[in-house]
Amino acid sequence: MFRSILILAAVLFCRQAVYSQTDQHQHPHAASADTFTLQELREVVVISQRSASDRSGKPLASLDTYLEKSAAVNMIRRGSYAWEPYLNGMASERSVITIDGMRIYAACTDKMDPVTSYVETTNLASATVHNGPSGSTGGATVAGSLDLVRKKGSFGRGGFNSSIFGGFEANNRLKTGGTGVAYSGETFFANADVTYRHADNYRAGGGTEIRNSGFSKLNMSAIAGYKADEHRHLEASLIFDRASDVGYPALPMDVSLAQAYIASLEYIQHHLSPGVSEWKTKLYYNNVRHVMDDSRRPDVPIRMDMPGWSRTWGFYSQLKGSREKHDWKASLSGHHNHSLAEMTMYSDTPGWKDMYMLTWPGVATRYADLYAEDSYSFREKWKATTTAGLAVHNNLIDNITGLGSLRIFYPGLQKNRTRLLKRLSSALTRETERWLLSAAAGYGERAPGISEGYGYYLFNSFDRFDYIGNPEMRNEKTVTYGAVAAYRRSRLSAKLSGSVFQVYDYIIGKPDAGLSAMTIGAAGVKVYEQLRHARIMTGALEVSYQFGKNWLWTSKAGYRNGKGNGVGPLPLMQPFSYQEALSFTHKSFSADASIGGALKQTRFNPAFGESPLPAYAVLNLSASQLLEFGDRSLTLKAGAENLLDQNYTTFADWNRLPRMGRNIFMNVIWKF
Repeated sequence: MFRSILILAAVLFCRQAVYSQTDQHQHPHAASADTFTLQELREVVVISQRSASDRSGKPLASLDTYLEKSAAVNMIRRGSYAWEPYLNGMASERSVITIDGMRIYAACTDKMDPVTSYVETTNLASATVHNGPSGSTGGATVAGSLDLVRKKGSFGRGGFNSSIFGGFEANNRLKTGGTGVAYSGETFFANADVTYRHADNYRAGGGTEIRNSGFSKLNMSAIAGYKADEHRHLEASLIFDRASDVGYPALPMDVSLAQAYIASLEYIQHHLSPGVSEWKTKLYYNNVRHVMDDSRRPDVPIRMDMPGWSRTWGFYSQLKGSREKHDWKASLSGHHNHSLAEMTMYSDTPGWKDMYMLTWPGVATRYADLYAEDSYSFREKWKATTTAGLAVHNNLIDNITGLGSLRIFYPGLQKNRTRLLKRLSSALTRETERWLLSAAAGYGERAPGISEGYGYYLFNSFDRFDYIGNPEMRNEKTVTYGAVAAYRRSRLSAKLSGSVFQVYDYIIGKPDAGLSAMTIGAAGVKVYEQLRHARIMTGALEVSYQFGKNWLWTSKAGYRNGKGNGVGPLPLMQPFSYQEALSFTHKSFSADASIGGALKQTRFNPAFGESPLPAYAVLNLSASQLLEFGDRSLTLKAGAENLLDQNYTTFADWNRLPRMGRNIFMNVIWKF
């Protein structure tokens, strides 16, 4: 029976679940109405905690923690900082992650600087998740897309408002502090904030110190808008993010510096014509620098550092409109990226030369994309949505040394390659007073990522193999199916959802016994190749029930299953996981108790470095109080995570890195 339920969940496709903040006089998770809205057709994780009414969760938590709330997202953890988002059980190469629609390429060959690491929860409003190729204005994708939407002001007579916030966590002595200021006027608005975090090493359950797990991070963000007239305005934004002394206990190296500049200028015009409601065009630029080194490790076979650089400039232009029963959207976008990474091994023998090589051989990516979407309300309570996209993707190796290195393995390699990437999706939705039913299907393609196509002896500490890219691979393709069934009334809401991804020409590393490893202690060399097909199935169930005015029970469960042709189970797949929570709210006070865990992981693949995992359960408690003083407010939030000091690890922990033990936290937000 249990297996049947999982299979049923796996054949359904979730296109949205909403996590939102509510009015302070409602229960934080209560359903606000008896009927659905069409917002239910994509997944939105609300992040902004500057509202004094938000007392759920941990207000000053990292973005990684917020993203884990999404049923579609798993966060792969290599340390305390910069977790890698996996959409629908697939690595970040298979998804498109943007900030306000801007494409940003990471600069680290070991995935230690995902795009999500260069923003803060203090300057974000929400994260929008699209599963599979549907709704992806950001570009070609297989797993889906994630757009981080920044918080910004609006025009009006609001004047100035500010906030000061601080937090402390006892386990790793994490200190968080910062301030934000906002101004809104009739023709001008501006938002600016600064956030600083510093953490020492954390302790796992039982008190074991996890060395090299601390970090420091400074984030500054500003956005301003100027209204030219009633229908036209300009917006300019800037993000500066700098992390230093970042430890990665699951990896053989740490990060001395991860730094990004992200800037944009956007023009927005409303009511262009009766059928066109909005036109917006954005120009953007970002520069990312990332430096890995092992200088803080006491005992390594050989000292080395691995810096990387990534620069991207691009644009997008989007039109929105409606006509009769159609709501439509069309966009044109493009960007140019240049990525370079190198490695230096320092000799400890006098007179011997250091060893130097390029791990990313100076790869320029040029990309142009055309996207269209139409939503047609063809009958009462029925809607059909169709999306289509076409992209031209070009890679150019512009470093002669790097090109020569790859030609050792691919003698006829050309420095230039162009691909055509296609995507198409269709969804049918029926919405009634109590029910929302949706079925969807889609097709998408992607080009190999930079490491997959051009990486040169990149060490993977999980399976302990050096990896070499393969620039001659075909496009990876996916056919996606699914549905969602959701029910809601005043006290009860429930949703069963899932997806099936049939991936063709699946890219994965396979051992090559004819090659010798370069990394000391490596088990061998893997070269990226393509499986004929792979299948990934996901399922999720969410239920909530409100007892009277003050009590709310919520329950969530999720599962993923992946299998590749000829290789068996795919790595880093979520076993059956669950979370049960009971919340109490009375006036300006709230309290929560939750237990989350997973069943024993018996489906794993030793060929990728995996091992079995026992079941675990973790208990968390928290409480908050909102104090209001006229137009000013003070939010106090305290809690205990992993209250019983459980020593455990999850499928998402690289090299089975233990999770944090008991952690007492306190957050304070003063808004004035």
